[in-house]
Amino acid sequence: MKHYTHINDLKSLQTTVQEAVNLKENPLQFEQLGKGKTICLLFFNNSLRTRLSTQKAAQNLGMHTIVMNFGSEGWQLEYEDGVVMDQGKAEHIKEAAKVISQYCDIVAIRAFASLENKEKDQQEQVLTNFIKYADVPVVNMESSVGHPLQALADAITLAEHLPASKAGKTAHRPKIVLSWAPHPKALPHAVANSFVEMMQLQDAEFVITHPKGYELDIEITEDTTIEYNQEKAFENADFIYTKNWSSFADYGKVLSQDKNWMITQNKMKLTNNAKFMHCLPVRRNVVVEDAVLDSENSLVIQQANNRTYAAQVVLKKILES
Repeated sequence: MKHYTHINDLKSLQTTVQEAVNLKENPLQFEQLGKGKTICLLFFNNSLRTRLSTQKAAQNLGMHTIVMNFGSEGWQLEYEDGVVMDQGKAEHIKEAAKVISQYCDIVAIRAFASLENKEKDQQEQVLTNFIKYADVPVVNMESSVGHPLQALADAITLAEHLPASKAGKTAHRPKIVLSWAPHPKALPHAVANSFVEMMQLQDAEFVITHPKGYELDIEITEDTTIEYNQEKAFENADFIYTKNWSSFADYGKVLSQDKNWMITQNKMKLTNNAKFMHCLPVRRNVVVEDAVLDSENSLVIQQANNRTYAAQVVLKKILES
């Protein structure tokens, strides 16, 4: 695997998930693989789980890590060709990417959507230019439109908690619901997009539920079932994955902060004793009630733990190739 920028960069999601589960049993079994190698983590936006888990994953493989927060430490980069750089931007991506490539063997990048210009965000300006000009593999630690490391961690978490077979009977096909929830500020579509793309590779009944006006990019959701009645969507669900996102059609806008869409204990009673999932950070009693988040069925801490093994299996595949 040359780069990891999308869940479809994996030859097989199911095989990769099993590899990650095996890594959890002995995280240091491949610590010689990355010996003498360096990964550079570039953050154009804030991070907690992504930074720490990717750094931990690299260390488990014996790699050195360099971390740089571009927002506060780096020169402002120019991405356009042929531009006269007589304004605020001091360095062009052509030089920056090649220079950084000399200092590391893999570069990982986190650069959110602006939510101001849909066309520019769709172009993935930061990520695509690093792929174009860097001389080393590139890993997406969340970009304008995708978060494939989170999606892989979610796939691992789902696999570990799927309904078990009973008395020799095959486990039923799970129902998994992605539910929008309210949030006081506009949030990107990246996590939701990648979760949808990951679910399209799964054998499951998958439903997206959100208020009208919050449809994701139809090129991503394709033939996925959309249910505008949240309570109906929750019926007999085995997993509830919750995330806020802003409007895609009315790009970056908050059309509604309907508190009735918050995930509550009463709504979870409509499900098949469903597990609750969220990528974190999460706003308590806005997105989800304390009672749900603190329940035995909440998997948010397990998801966060799996971020390490998602990153580790990706880095392992890149190092091996």
